[in-house]
Amino acid sequence: MCHVDRSLVRALLWLAAAFAPLSALSAGLGYAEAQELARQSAPNLRAQQATVAGSRAAVAAAGTLPDPRLTLGVESVPVQGPDRWSLTRDVGTEQRVSLMQEVPNRAKRGARVAMGQARTERDRAMLAATGAMVRRDTALAWLAVFHSERREKLIAEFLRENQLLQDTLGARIAAMRAMPADLTMARQDALMIADRGDELARDIAKARAELRRWVGERAAEPLAGEPVLPEVDADRLRARLAQSPELRPYGPMREMAAAEMAEMAAERRGDWSWELSYARRPRYDDMVSLMLSFDLPWQRERRQQPLVDAKRREIERIEAEREDLARRLLVEADSMLAELRAMDAMHARLAGPGTQLAAERVSLATASYQAGRADLGAVLAARTQALDIRMKVIELDAQRAAMRVKLDALVAQE
Repeated sequence: MCHVDRSLVRALLWLAAAFAPLSALSAGLGYAEAQELARQSAPNLRAQQATVAGSRAAVAAAGTLPDPRLTLGVESVPVQGPDRWSLTRDVGTEQRVSLMQEVPNRAKRGARVAMGQARTERDRAMLAATGAMVRRDTALAWLAVFHSERREKLIAEFLRENQLLQDTLGARIAAMRAMPADLTMARQDALMIADRGDELARDIAKARAELRRWVGERAAEPLAGEPVLPEVDADRLRARLAQSPELRPYGPMREMAAAEMAEMAAERRGDWSWELSYARRPRYDDMVSLMLSFDLPWQRERRQQPLVDAKRREIERIEAEREDLARRLLVEADSMLAELRAMDAMHARLAGPGTQLAAERVSLATASYQAGRADLGAVLAARTQALDIRMKVIELDAQRAAMRVKLDALVAQE
């Protein structure tokens, strides 16, 4: 008996393990899980990661010398006379092999290394900015689905209440306590509510399509849990705007331009090269030659200096663009903070007194209708207003959540 019980326990454990992935899948797609899934699989993030890996790999080659050049040839081959085209009979003919190495000056090689390092840092900053954008857009898509489904549930609730009203109107009409037109009015109200439900179904489909861009086929899963939204502190946000992901690439971009300017300045020093050759002469002794070559940048003010000045202007352009973006980000942050404060105030009024007053109006209109002191139109009008207010509350929830996500994305950190 004990053996049977243990076998049964093992079988149950195996079944639990086998169906664990299915139960996890059925749990749905959570807010944080969607962002993490997008961070792992978003194509634009993978592309930027490949860019970072490529620029990092290129740094090692930035300061190395150019590849040497091997030259093979023959010199002084006669083309006339009895020894024409002979490589061995004429005393002046020689067979030569040479190795030549160009040597850029040290300052130029250092500037190229600095350029490669700055490019890597720029690509890393752009990767961080892309990651913040992916998390922001994934969060916005998830929230769009979440709040659209909340509105859809509210529509379904009002449709059920309308159906209950229609179910009771038949008896009330038969008992002469309601007019036949009341049933028509209730049906018309149901049609208008259904139209709003169709619009919401469209919005949900569009929101899930946007979510699918970031999380793939898991966008079709039901959403799980409530979103944990970032807190917004206006003073802290303004203080952190200088480290915004959108601003971070400008520092490395300036360093890149400075490295390019240093490379242009190093051109004024000139480069040099050496060449070692071995000449084989059939009728004389073989010979070895060593040649050194030096660049002579004698037109520095006309050739190198204009390039240095151009790169200096490039640095000024980058600094000006960064300052312009920083100002625009500050204006954008202040505008969004003002909108968030206004929406918070509106939400407090509608979710509190506004909803309570609308519900009270529905109760009073319904009581008056049941007592025969009002018609059904007053009840339906009160219910429509209550629906509008509750829909507006959900819409404000969606707008406030999206605004918090956008504000947090302005100063997101990796």
